[in-house]
Amino acid sequence: MKNLLYVLTFIITTTVIAQQSNTIAFEKSKLQLAKSYGDESMITSSIYNIIALEGPQSTYKDSLAYIYFSERAYVSCFLVTNDLLKGKPDHIEFLEMNAVSLESMGALEKAIDVYKKIFAKTNNNYQGYKLASIQYRAGKDEDAYATIKKADQLPDDGTLKMTFQVNENYNQNVDLKPSIAYLEGLIAQNLNKTAEAKICYERAIQLSPKFVLAKSKLEILNAQEEAQK
Repeated sequence: MKNLLYVLTFIITTTVIAQQSNTIAFEKSKLQLAKSYGDESMITSSIYNIIALEGPQSTYKDSLAYIYFSERAYVSCFLVTNDLLKGKPDHIEFLEMNAVSLESMGALEKAIDVYKKIFAKTNNNYQGYKLASIQYRAGKDEDAYATIKKADQLPDDGTLKMTFQVNENYNQNVDLKPSIAYLEGLIAQNLNKTAEAKICYERAIQLSPKFVLAKSKLEILNAQEEAQK
């Protein structure tokens, strides 16, 4: 009798596993078809089904995070990356998506914590710029000033551009190095370091002669100096 029970249990277990494998294969087939037709809702649905079938360790959670990030569904992206980071706390891309999601949600203090971790790991000038910009927005000017100065000393590959809104109808793309100099000027102004701010704006203009906002800031500072004479 015991042997019969073991055999029955084995058969049932094997059948369940086979059925689950077939179901997962079916969902993956649906996923590929949805991708070929660009059906975003079906792609997300299939991924959820695969995750539910494969369990908490499913690698398809990664795909879900990238989908939410590309769709700018930042609350969902934050929740998924938060879950993923429990198992991979040093994964840079998950940290970046998590940080951007927090920033977009307005959770600046938490975004700062994540960007600090990213900057410490990458020692990358863009990540330093991002961290300093959020510290500046959060009113942490001393921290922002130290961060942006460090970012300015790091190497730059010349490939990244930052977008600045000049007015309602015009955005300007500026290389990262002059953008760093400009942000350093803004922070210096907040700290009442007017002379340093001028030098930063001048450096930004030297690096990017058509940098509208840097020119405007420098003109205002020069006009204020003239008025005080």
